[in-house]
Amino acid sequence: MTVRRSAAALATTAVLLGAAAPFAAAPVAVAAPSPSPSVQLPLGLYGTTDPTYDGVWRQSLAFLAQKIEYVTPSKQSVDWLLEQQCDSGAFTSYRDDASAPCDASTVMDTNATAAAVQAFVELGQHREAADNGADWLKSVQNEDGGWGYNPGSPSDANSTAVVIGALARTSVPIGELTTADGNTPYTALQALAIPCGKKDGGAFAYQPGKKGELVANNDASAAAVLGLLGKGMAIGDANAVKDPVCTKGDDLTAEQSAQNGAHYLAATLAASPYLEQPPMPGAEESEPQADFGNTADTVVALAASGHKDKAAASVAWLEKNSKDWAQQGGPAATAQLIFAAHATAADARDFGGVDLVAQLNATGPAPAATALPSPTPSGPQPSSGTESEDGGLGLWWLVGLGLFFGAGIGFLLSMRRKKQQP
Repeated sequence: MTVRRSAAALATTAVLLGAAAPFAAAPVAVAAPSPSPSVQLPLGLYGTTDPTYDGVWRQSLAFLAQKIEYVTPSKQSVDWLLEQQCDSGAFTSYRDDASAPCDASTVMDTNATAAAVQAFVELGQHREAADNGADWLKSVQNEDGGWGYNPGSPSDANSTAVVIGALARTSVPIGELTTADGNTPYTALQALAIPCGKKDGGAFAYQPGKKGELVANNDASAAAVLGLLGKGMAIGDANAVKDPVCTKGDDLTAEQSAQNGAHYLAATLAASPYLEQPPMPGAEESEPQADFGNTADTVVALAASGHKDKAAASVAWLEKNSKDWAQQGGPAATAQLIFAAHATAADARDFGGVDLVAQLNATGPAPAATALPSPTPSGPQPSSGTESEDGGLGLWWLVGLGLFFGAGIGFLLSMRRKKQQP
């Protein structure tokens, strides 16, 4: 689940925020903004483009993708992310001068905060920072149970879902996180669901329209499926269990609503292995373009809901066609492909002939450590990393003691992976 930050959407954000108006960025999927000569890129940051609107976001996604592929980022890059956090626990999209304290004029970013929280938990480092970020997110929950892009802005599916992922990773019981009106984060997402039996039934809207109408949004649908399942952006491999169904009714569980979303997404990919996005305003291309980011997110959502077989054709399409997009999109785009590969047991180190892990590593400081994973076992797999003592995730192997009997005959070596956190 990702809220991809296009140059156009982010520029709009900048204009509106300059006018002190809260704004929920529309979810779109294109390459990151171009570098700005006036921006001095800090040491430790991943990517080479202007980080003003996505610095924390892309750094966090890079860490998530690295850790599920057994890569530990450098201390310098982790320290950079830690220094971006405000005393309140919140993160902005990017702070050029992290030594200056955050104040009332600082525009906080729920998406960046949620991504950073997930990254710290996955790294198994700075758990206090992750918990502080989670506490801040809880403090800015809207009355409808959800979250907007910035505190106080109307709830949207993408922001609510990525925040749920962060809170779930810090062991917050999502269903018990109620507002004064009794709404939960799940309530907010379900309010954006299009009922089964109607056009685009099972899909989710990003936000209601001016008259309260709900329009199906593929990116919001993928995000909502993960959110209603209580999962973060980086999930483990899970085998398909059954065909997704669309359940009618007014009193659905979060799981049922998630499966409804999966039903819609599976049907959408059955018609075409990739999603499309309309051309950007002013673009030379007048026809819809392939939407690599949303396609990758949909793959993850289907895998998370137990239907990765419905995403197989899309994974094959991404392997064949996404090379240029990932290179141009930078660390966040490459991370999205790694999430999709990891969720479906594809090889991120040979994804259509591209080593996505090496490509991601090359966008930032040299990693502190790398390790190749063992061959993927058959059967359902749990979530992304391995559970560390502080509740975060980190890679470790338990090697059995060699036992010698008599003249030393009979050596036993056992190695297994500790069950991962769902």
